[in-house]
Amino acid sequence: MPIVQFAPFASLVQPSLWHKLTELKIDVLKLSDAAVPITGSYSIGGVLKTERRDKRSRCLATSPSVQSLLRRPRSASNDSLFLRDWSRYPPRPPHGSVFAVGTLKNYNTIEDFKAADKTALFNHEAELIWGHILKTRDTAQLNRFLLITFADLKKYKYYYWFAFPAFVSKPAWEIGDEGWAIATSGFDPEKLSSIHGQLQAQPTHLPYFLVKKEASGNVTIAPVEDYEKFYASVPPEAQTIAFVDPSADPSNPGWPLRNLLAYLRALYPATTSTVRILRWRDSELPSPNATWKSQIGTLSVAAAASSSSERPSAVGWEKNPQGKLGPRLADLAPMMDPTSLAAQAVDLNLKLMKWRILPSLDLEKISTTKCLLLGAGTLGCYVARALMGWGVRTITFVDSAKVSFSNPVRQPLFEFVDCLEGGKPKAECAAASLKKIFPGIVSLHSILIDKHQLTPAKNATGHSLSIPMPGHPIPSNPASLAQAKADVARLEKLIDEHDAVFLLMDSRESRWLPTVIAAAKGKIVLNAALGFDTFLVMRHGARVSSLSTGPDGKPHQKLGCYYCNDIVAPADSLTDRTLDQMCTVTRPGLAPIAAATAVELLSSLLQHPERLFAPAPPPATSSASASNPEEDGTSSVLGLVPHQAARLPRPIPDDAAGRGCGFEMLVKAFNDAKFLETLTGLDKLFDEGEAALESVEWEEEGEDDF
Repeated sequence: MPIVQFAPFASLVQPSLWHKLTELKIDVLKLSDAAVPITGSYSIGGVLKTERRDKRSRCLATSPSVQSLLRRPRSASNDSLFLRDWSRYPPRPPHGSVFAVGTLKNYNTIEDFKAADKTALFNHEAELIWGHILKTRDTAQLNRFLLITFADLKKYKYYYWFAFPAFVSKPAWEIGDEGWAIATSGFDPEKLSSIHGQLQAQPTHLPYFLVKKEASGNVTIAPVEDYEKFYASVPPEAQTIAFVDPSADPSNPGWPLRNLLAYLRALYPATTSTVRILRWRDSELPSPNATWKSQIGTLSVAAAASSSSERPSAVGWEKNPQGKLGPRLADLAPMMDPTSLAAQAVDLNLKLMKWRILPSLDLEKISTTKCLLLGAGTLGCYVARALMGWGVRTITFVDSAKVSFSNPVRQPLFEFVDCLEGGKPKAECAAASLKKIFPGIVSLHSILIDKHQLTPAKNATGHSLSIPMPGHPIPSNPASLAQAKADVARLEKLIDEHDAVFLLMDSRESRWLPTVIAAAKGKIVLNAALGFDTFLVMRHGARVSSLSTGPDGKPHQKLGCYYCNDIVAPADSLTDRTLDQMCTVTRPGLAPIAAATAVELLSSLLQHPERLFAPAPPPATSSASASNPEEDGTSSVLGLVPHQAARLPRPIPDDAAGRGCGFEMLVKAFNDAKFLETLTGLDKLFDEGEAALESVEWEEEGEDDF
């Protein structure tokens, strides 16, 4: 009699598996190569009809395939937990498909992938299948498979190798001389229809099942696990063992039959030396003029010399497209959307920080922060680039100027062509440049602070907005006052829509109104200012009225703002100035440093549990007893969260600049140069200084004194 030949599985991996593996590797596994659970499914083998040049049709059997699905486990520290979670929340296979479980083991390097002990891995899976048969008599693990992978996440190439362990019968199974016959030779169409209906009524598709011919002429089915009870007192000629056959080859049954036969011989050796097998290959009822695709045959095997409880040898490594035993390669880069590739690449570089250096870094706190950049000049361009590096997706520019010929060499978001024809609006142009650099930037706006009507670009929105400033009086006519009030309201709305505000303007007085509004709304404010060879970067403190106590029970620190650290009130710094006083004259390498410092300060602040209320570290002293930042709460995952960097002027811990009584107070500040000095008490400070100088008794030296 002919020896039964089995059609091996051929893997069919959906691209979604590699996307899931990428997420799992980056977010959960990281440097771990622990095995994780994976599921697959296979369905009934099909037949494709093709037309040849001679116009005669022919049939081609499709290869049996298994589709894989990876689900993110709840934990990456315990393999047994994976399996328990898997059993509680099993994924559903596609309609008409059979569920299979497996193991995925991903390696960190291609060298580890190549050097893996594949024999040991394969034998481990085979032992799991065999042990499950003997201990539980359950068929759920008979189709268990193994997948080893290496994911090159930089190039989006995935090396993988499937193994479908199947036990080898010694001696081999043989089939009767009649071979595989059409199923209607053993069951009439009505009984096959009854089998089909009973299978469809099952809550899950049975990969293996028993068929029994009743004395009444009807047929019933049952899971293979019910073999003894179901076939009790049933003659052998009324027994048929069936399985869902993924093979469309009429001569060779599918791979699952191997382990089904091993299961029967291991548990019921006395009654399974000869079995009638039904290859179930009809997912749908045939049309009236069509024939049934299922086949039936009688298989037999001689008694084995070894014990039925001893695990037989197994085979099952999949061959590559060249027909050799070796891994396959899935290259996803050509079929991925370039925008998605860019977004994943940006996130990958950031998430790699969490693998070894900063496991507790919360990147989402940074990437979801909406940042408002007041100023799209040298500082604004560099701040925007640094924010994109941290994965920030929402960046809004505010600027009133146009790109000039001196800008592109110092401001990296502009090019020479942006200066032509009078220059493009800076905010709008910077927004468009960010979109070109990284299309993943969302909700990108450009707000223009001037009185010129501008046409918005495709990826940016232009707004006419004039921001009043102290020392720049507003005309007293009703129209000008109404326009100023509307502009203040629009700026207030803009600040209200963002989480962090960067003050990056050229003039000192232009920062005052955003400082007042942001303080009133409890927003994070980062200030950066440049000198010739110095710079100041600082975070504004919260309003005194909003301070309370921190989680440690200590009162919040009083941290001043940009204006609290000076003794000069904001005033007109633009009128009657020479050219070098009107321009920001600074060393070219200073702006990138200041911008990077401001962004890193924001990143550290966002990681601190108290965010806006994070305390500042004490001033450095020569004392031997230095404070511990972790104990006094002045550091975050990214280190210290200082109040200011590069310059430490005398702090005045008050929020006088944030006091306000509505638009009327703002008008006074804009029109009266002395109003803010009186409001903040600077006038008294000047008087006290003058009085102190007058009270000094000066000693006059004589001409003869040397």
